Amino acid sequence: MTQRSFIAKRENDWKELEQFIMGNVRKGFFARRQIKEHSAWFPQAFRQLTGDLNTARSNGYDPALIERLNRLTLEGNHILYGSKPFSVKLFSNFIFRTFPRSIRAEWKSFAAFSLIFYGLAVFTALLCIRFPDFVYELMSPWQAASLKDMYNPESIYYLVPREVSTDADMFGYYIYNNISIAFMTFAGGLIAGVGSLFILAFNGIFIGAAAGFIINCGYYNTFFSFVIGHSAFELTAIIISAQAGFLLGYRLFITRGISRGASLREAGKTALPLISGSTMMLVIAAVIEAFWSSRHEIGETIRFAAGAFAILLVAIYFIASGRKGSRV
Repeated sequence: MTQRSFIAKRENDWKELEQFIMGNVRKGFFARRQIKEHSAWFPQAFRQLTGDLNTARSNGYDPALIERLNRLTLEGNHILYGSKPFSVKLFSNFIFRTFPRSIRAEWKSFAAFSLIFYGLAVFTALLCIRFPDFVYELMSPWQAASLKDMYNPESIYYLVPREVSTDADMFGYYIYNNISIAFMTFAGGLIAGVGSLFILAFNGIFIGAAAGFIINCGYYNTFFSFVIGHSAFELTAIIISAQAGFLLGYRLFITRGISRGASLREAGKTALPLISGSTMMLVIAAVIEAFWSSRHEIGETIRFAAGAFAILLVAIYFIASGRKGSRV
């Protein structure tokens, strides 16, 4: 097909699509109703447009024509995939179906990362309990003193970070701290996935060292009654962040015979639900940590019971949620 006949055949459709796309770009937020009204026509027209762009490129047509079609494709892609309003139904569907199904689909890597994290944490804790001075190989004396103050019932810093003074401040502090760790763990996966493994291992070792140190200080009741309330959400989320980063980074270098871009897109379909779900879990953990775990006036028995319930709840959620209904 010559360029002239190609343009003559498709020009009217391009003009119609261009008018619709550019009109919606100008309207912005208020274009959603019009997009919904054309929900049957627009996706089909957009697919034809992408096909036309591929045809123009493969036949070496005029660069001006290719640029025009490419611009329309980019704008149309934004309208088709970037203009969906918030939906309670979609949000709940993600929580109760997409996220737990994503975990079950990648259960082998989740189990492996959990084993690495908890295995290193338990091993380091036992090592520090057996050899108390070893903890100073893993943290500074200042960090150890801060931990001791935080879990010493006689300290003014008992269960309250030194940088904050109210529950709301604590919530902000924990959100920042949790999200920072999760983001670093996820972003580390870009180094062929190795970065995520390293950061996860480091956190497991440090948490184990902290636990061993506090046990040696004799403050194990205050320590475990504090962490058990939110650890099911927080530690699981950190593991999932590392898992998502590893899966993304791994597929960036191990493409399995397809292009690097296609491999990364495939990995993104797996990693995006994981990192999104882990972020929500970290928010839940921060709420619990700020408004429940730090309430030392609540009896330890109650806090241990609540923590055990949270662990059971997370386990049931990942095992049972989203097993009924069609896949999304």
